Amino acid sequence: MSNSDEIRGEQEFIDRLYARVDALRGDTEAGVTDALAQGDTPMQARLERDILVAERSGLLAALNAVDGSLCFGRIDLTSGANHHIGRIGLRTDDAERTPILIDWRADVARPFYLATGHTPMGLRRRRHITTGGRTVTALHDEILDLGDRERTGHEDPTGDAVLLAALDAARTGRMHDIVQTIQAEQDEIIRAPHRGVLVVEGGPGTGKTAVALHRAAFLLYEHRELLAKRAVLIVGPNPAFLGYIGEVLPALGETGVLLATVGELFPGVRATATDTREAAAVKGRADMADVLADVVRDWQALPDPVIAIEHDREVLMLDDGLVKVAREKTRAARLPHNVAREHFEGHILNTLTELYAERVGTDPYDGGSLLDASDVTQIRDEIAENPEVWAAIDQLWPRLTPQRLVADFLADPVGYVSDEDAAAIRRPVTRAWTVADVPLLDEAAELLGVDERFARARAERERETRIAYAQGVLDVSFASRTYEFEDKEDSDPDGSEVLSAHDIIDAERFAERQEEDDHRSAAERAAADRTWAFGHIIVDEAQELSPMAWRLLMRRSPTRSMTLVGDPAQTAEAAGVGSWEKILAPYVEDRWEHTRLGVNYRTPAEIMDLAAAVVRAENPDFEPPSSIRSTGVRPWVRATDDLPGAVAEAVKELTPAEGRLAVIAPRHLHRRLAARLDGVTAGAEPDLTRTVVLLDPRQSKGLEFDSVLVVEPGLYGTSDLYVALTRATQRLGVLHTGRLPKGLVDTGALGITKP
Repeated sequence: MSNSDEIRGEQEFIDRLYARVDALRGDTEAGVTDALAQGDTPMQARLERDILVAERSGLLAALNAVDGSLCFGRIDLTSGANHHIGRIGLRTDDAERTPILIDWRADVARPFYLATGHTPMGLRRRRHITTGGRTVTALHDEILDLGDRERTGHEDPTGDAVLLAALDAARTGRMHDIVQTIQAEQDEIIRAPHRGVLVVEGGPGTGKTAVALHRAAFLLYEHRELLAKRAVLIVGPNPAFLGYIGEVLPALGETGVLLATVGELFPGVRATATDTREAAAVKGRADMADVLADVVRDWQALPDPVIAIEHDREVLMLDDGLVKVAREKTRAARLPHNVAREHFEGHILNTLTELYAERVGTDPYDGGSLLDASDVTQIRDEIAENPEVWAAIDQLWPRLTPQRLVADFLADPVGYVSDEDAAAIRRPVTRAWTVADVPLLDEAAELLGVDERFARARAERERETRIAYAQGVLDVSFASRTYEFEDKEDSDPDGSEVLSAHDIIDAERFAERQEEDDHRSAAERAAADRTWAFGHIIVDEAQELSPMAWRLLMRRSPTRSMTLVGDPAQTAEAAGVGSWEKILAPYVEDRWEHTRLGVNYRTPAEIMDLAAAVVRAENPDFEPPSSIRSTGVRPWVRATDDLPGAVAEAVKELTPAEGRLAVIAPRHLHRRLAARLDGVTAGAEPDLTRTVVLLDPRQSKGLEFDSVLVVEPGLYGTSDLYVALTRATQRLGVLHTGRLPKGLVDTGALGITKP
């Protein structure tokens, strides 16, 4: 068969495949429309309808997401059979339900990623199919059975053509999936068991983020029933990073995943302010949990020195001794503050009842009690209706929200932390929240709990509001139906043909039905529920998270089913733990698995040599990941007296004809530099799809660009500089006005140009 015949044959398959996809898409859209049009049905039927809608809507979303690159490979078995591999699985529509396209996550597809000439796994050929939209543009065949003499004319002697093409392709500002080019070491991690904690360590460019995302897709495929209910959480370092990776999972047919930063994991709070490095370090320390516990205890106050309560012409005195007894009894229950309040209320009411009963119910002759049990109960009930009593309880054991607790603490932290730490974290009550505040809010929520009586009362008020709204809807419906049938009264004097909504449902049931129709996905429900327990959590740049952030995440994962991705050598945050042992020991001790990715797919050897030299200047034993390719283009380092002008000229030099350029500079320089760069703004969330983007080192974590310009490297820490220098896939330039860091000085030894 000739080259053109091979391409024609694959094109015919692709055409048949998309004919099936188009038919399935049409059937799915029609099915969703029909299901939603069923209207009022019995509860079980409605439940089945909702499940159908969810399943078909999910399938429709998957089909739309992967359209245009659905099939990317074929494996030919020595048995004579062959299987096409794609992003999702598809079957025929007949009774046999024969597979047309094999999902890349299925076991039968695994030889596509693992087979070698030494271990062919039953394959004689592996074919990579490149498409543009729905058109086959190229084939690359790898011969795995060396005894097979059949040739197609599309043989790839090295088997690396598709991988190298992907690595050299221009960047778009969005991460692409690696489903066509997953390597054997990556496949092992992607398909690792679901349970337990798996740590994936890897230097820049090793693909650890892509591996983590594909692992999420695999787990959703392998454990669909469990994870569809509990959802998967993916935690990233910043919003720009989440936007960068946001299209990967939809392209793999998965849409039910929650992507969030730590600053987005407390419902109702959005972290928009920025902490100083010192403040973030203090807030992130593990002992902040004890500090907040002390803050809560101090809200459980004693009278200073006494609270006088007037009741029925008597003045009852609550002194610190009486309240202290009530407080200690309440604390002995070891309940969260707001939950324990009910116990405190009971103790105070009992104390006041005893005081009043002793005052008015003691026999003046023999000192005995004139009151029986029913009299005491009545007195207690009357005291419980006294507003002064509740004002005293609110003063001594107030209901608290996490926001109030943390805001008041940060406004006046003296006495809870050292004077130096207090100066670092003190801030006005009205200031916006920071990312480092969110774990504090979560910790406060755990310490405070929720007073269920208060929650039930609020729920009842909300229910009454829904019923009132439903009644209004029914009244409008009734009025409309009455008007519609007014002209029919002569033909139907008894009104027997007039059937209104009131005849089949009342307002209360109508309101309940609306409440039951919650079509949110598990990920959407999880985003609104602070106490949600996720089926699996993936954390990228995990080394950067503080101990307090880990407390938050571990509460979200009671089963400890997690994948942690990162590189301790890139730890830059002041509060970052930076050590897997320190992160995990408090929660799972040594019961976790560790694996390392050692091949750098992103960064050319020339750039990696420079980045490694910077780290080795501080840590001589440092071993970087091994770059898989060399471009022959050396990075350059230049001094300048006109930084904005030099940056503008370097941007012209480095901007690729296709692809993206990142200018990485300290934040305080952004406005000066943006003023000289067309279309670049400072201060806003970066749009990574633009040709030129301005970032600081922390914002660049996890991202990659065709070209990178690093500005003023002497102002970076070693970790930040290492990150900045390893973002480029093709070209790197460095501009500076001051002294260079060690490792960048000796440029001649690395063959780096420095005018």
